[in-house]
Amino acid sequence: MPSKNKSYLKSESLKIVGHGKLKGSIEISGAKNSALVLLAASLLTNEKIILENVPWLTDIEKMINILTNLGVKLVNKNNKIEIDSRNISIKELPFELVNGLRASFFCIGALLAKFGEVQIPLPGGCNIGLRPIDEHINGLKKLGAEIIIEEGIVKAKLKREREKLYGTNIKLTCPSVGATETLIMAASLAQGRTVIQNAAREPEVQDLCQMLKKMGAKIYDSGKETIIIDGVNELHGCTHKVIPDRIEAGTFLIAAAATSSSITISPVIPNHLEAVIHKLRETGSLIMIRDNSITIYGKAIKAVDIETAPFPGFPTDLQAPFTALMTIANGESKITETIFENRMNHIHLLNKMGACIKLDQNTAHIKGVQNLNGMDLVGSDLRSSAALIIAAIMAKSTSRIFGLEHLDRGYENFESKLSRLGIEIKREFHKKILIEKEYKLDSQVIKTSEFKAA
Repeated sequence: MPSKNKSYLKSESLKIVGHGKLKGSIEISGAKNSALVLLAASLLTNEKIILENVPWLTDIEKMINILTNLGVKLVNKNNKIEIDSRNISIKELPFELVNGLRASFFCIGALLAKFGEVQIPLPGGCNIGLRPIDEHINGLKKLGAEIIIEEGIVKAKLKREREKLYGTNIKLTCPSVGATETLIMAASLAQGRTVIQNAAREPEVQDLCQMLKKMGAKIYDSGKETIIIDGVNELHGCTHKVIPDRIEAGTFLIAAAATSSSITISPVIPNHLEAVIHKLRETGSLIMIRDNSITIYGKAIKAVDIETAPFPGFPTDLQAPFTALMTIANGESKITETIFENRMNHIHLLNKMGACIKLDQNTAHIKGVQNLNGMDLVGSDLRSSAALIIAAIMAKSTSRIFGLEHLDRGYENFESKLSRLGIEIKREFHKKILIEKEYKLDSQVIKTSEFKAA
């Protein structure tokens, strides 16, 4: 066992040469947040599910490991996964599998509806706030589940003398995406009609409903504030293509705006990005939409205010990248985070790079500066890591961005795509020696083209 003061770890960073310009076109991957819940939904049927356009990310790997642990057979090839859940066994999922992936909790609705009982540890994931599961639990109780939480394990089962969950009216206190998805899956095999009010309207929720309808579910008004589900006796197999990742698409659009660059991204579903496109146009960028592609022509950046909100509002997942953009805007801007109480971890790091940001609770007041300075920094969560990379591309001189275990959770081949767009970027592998909170780095550089991000 290493001592507290000294440990040897493998570490990775992205070395980014600043003042980069993006040029060209790139392909947007499938949506991580859709793929994760669709994998969970595959548990609802004994027939084969084929998911296409699945991004290869560490979060997807974790969900695959969870399903495999349950006895699911999966064949993964070229972003297509064949899923066979015929021989799954209901048992408590191991803590070490569930702890690092909040989306693992989505399995509770599917397993409870199909088998009448499930035990699952409380979920983990990015440290961006409390994100309580109260909405999930209260909704499942209304559907007829008895639920207790003991020593970090959620234990759910049908009430006595009940063979199935039963339809009910559920009004969410907030439009939680995860709770909406969990309850839709559970209600799809319940007895009778379920009405979910104040439901999340995000595209990922709509994608889940589309797949469930292909499987034979009776779901009405997905994408609206009230969703109606008439339970069926069984669901069938299907083939479904995961929607494009609107957050990845938005990240690349913001990176282009931040560097006054011109790029084309596809495939995308433009109305999934309306709030982002509107704000980028306000900053001065010209944006052309044609079918399933978007071309942006970055111009001088004007300061604009944003406030995150549930869909169709400005997505919380793009707040950090947009904050990076505003650090070099002309004028003063205000960024307000309303979804997660701990999603401003990037602010002090951007200030280290020379930004002028004052944080008042969950509102960032930004005065634009002419330049940021390259630095060695560590991202603390998925989206803050993306924000630091955008800042590093904008900055003078060279930066190294650490914390790639976060980045690799949600962006498929991010540095490879940036490299193809003309950014000078390499993934480096280090032996990282921690000695009393200081570290020295012994680098072994491997070119981006030789490395496929997890």
